[in-house]
Amino acid sequence: MLRISELRLPLDHPPEALRAALVQRLGVDDADLLAFTVFKRSYDARKAQHLTFIYIVDAELRDEAAVLARFAGDAHIKPAPDMTYRFVGTAPPDIAHRPIVIGFGPCGIFAALILAQMGFKPIVLERGKAVRERTQDTWGLWRRNVLNPESNVQFGEGGAGTFSDGKLYSQIRDPKHLGRKVLTEFIKAGAPPEILYVSKPHIGTFRLVGMVETMRAEIQSLGGEIRFGQRVTDLLIEDGHVRGVRTAGGDELRSDHVVLALGHSARDTFEMLHAQGVFMEAKPFSVGFRIEHPQSLIDRARLGPHAGHPELGAADYKLVHHARNGRTVYSFCMCPGGTVVAATSEPERVVTNGMSQYSRNERNANAGIVVGIDPRDFPGSGPLAGIALQRELESRAYVLGGRSYEAPGQLVGDFLRGIPSTALGDVEPSYKPGVRLGDLSTALPDYAIAALREALPAFDRQIKGFNRYDAVLTGVETRTSSPLRITRGEDCQSLNVKGLFPAGEGAGYAGGILSAGVDGIRVAEAVARDMLGEAVNAVED
Repeated sequence: MLRISELRLPLDHPPEALRAALVQRLGVDDADLLAFTVFKRSYDARKAQHLTFIYIVDAELRDEAAVLARFAGDAHIKPAPDMTYRFVGTAPPDIAHRPIVIGFGPCGIFAALILAQMGFKPIVLERGKAVRERTQDTWGLWRRNVLNPESNVQFGEGGAGTFSDGKLYSQIRDPKHLGRKVLTEFIKAGAPPEILYVSKPHIGTFRLVGMVETMRAEIQSLGGEIRFGQRVTDLLIEDGHVRGVRTAGGDELRSDHVVLALGHSARDTFEMLHAQGVFMEAKPFSVGFRIEHPQSLIDRARLGPHAGHPELGAADYKLVHHARNGRTVYSFCMCPGGTVVAATSEPERVVTNGMSQYSRNERNANAGIVVGIDPRDFPGSGPLAGIALQRELESRAYVLGGRSYEAPGQLVGDFLRGIPSTALGDVEPSYKPGVRLGDLSTALPDYAIAALREALPAFDRQIKGFNRYDAVLTGVETRTSSPLRITRGEDCQSLNVKGLFPAGEGAGYAGGILSAGVDGIRVAEAVARDMLGEAVNAVED
């Protein structure tokens, strides 16, 4: 199999044009091209007037060695890598204690799935509810201003990624192609096959719900268990080794291998782990606002005359600005054709996030516009100091929003001029339960406000109309990533508690659905190796 890159075709090319282009590029007869698959299809939005699709194709040829010899030194024609996923082992039939996975978001799902596929029959403990019940509770906040602290956007089957744009791309290093395993499992669970090759694949909330249920069913069919409403309140640690967990209901489960697949909002669990001496450290994250524009504005700015082309869909963007005060401002979790959603998990706090359906056909585009901060900015010291800052800002937003879970908002033009907003323009904010206009200058630290006011006009130079007067800012965005890292070693185990495997976004090792899934696989493999090593040692003893 050969991989051929930089094949360019017009946006409206017929399906047969790709094969013809491949044959021409390789200089072979059509009969010598036995089969091919698209590995990636993308386009370069920097050249909006002359957009073309850019393909990377894996091709099976009659005489691949001869073709490689003819194109020796051509970086765009080379052997395709082996992306086949291979399990690290198979569980023995007599496991003393089954592995426990805490959390059933993307990381926990893939950790449990891989362990189940290897025969380890994991037990999953999820504090929230099954995904459809959880969806009803989430709508309770959005429609009726009623928060369930144990079942919401952050907690429950599927994790925070369920109520998001469902983005499936990442910039992580992935030499073992674990991301391919994540995508193929998603397709098996009902995702559209195109996620394997489009440059920025996404699924959307409605599809994710059904997929999560399908993956849960597979884990269960392989002997795994998923227990909902099970908040872990204690680790059972003996002589520096985890021996099990205790839940809020008082149940104790024995296990020598516990995966901590926590989301970044499991603050009470972080506090418990810190109290028990599990090593962790504060890490940088970002804070800011959600910004909304008409999606048509973004489409025109990014796609030019091709805006609205059915093969391109709703346009996105990625922006970065380095402010004079040393802060970096950037767009985060951009949701084309989506909505801004209430994402708090704690009473009397307001948090925003973005969400899209697969169609991405809502009127507005939204994104987080956030400012990087680090532990030097946190109040106090210690690994939990970032949580204290998050809570302070979220509580402040709750007050600014009128103490009803409405979010504080302001027009971009008024924010830049430093005057409160009193009326909306043409851009209708999508956040539910609602937006209360006012002054956002006190919603974030002064250095963040200054950096944002500098960045918005700079972004307008890249996307014309970005700082249009009636674009809407909604506050606050605080849960961009975990504010701490539960540090682990090369074996993926906690630095000071053997058998404890911190994983995913909450532990500080992922940022998004794909990278969380990849980390879940990586940690599941580490658990399996450790358990298989213990089994071998037991036999040798």
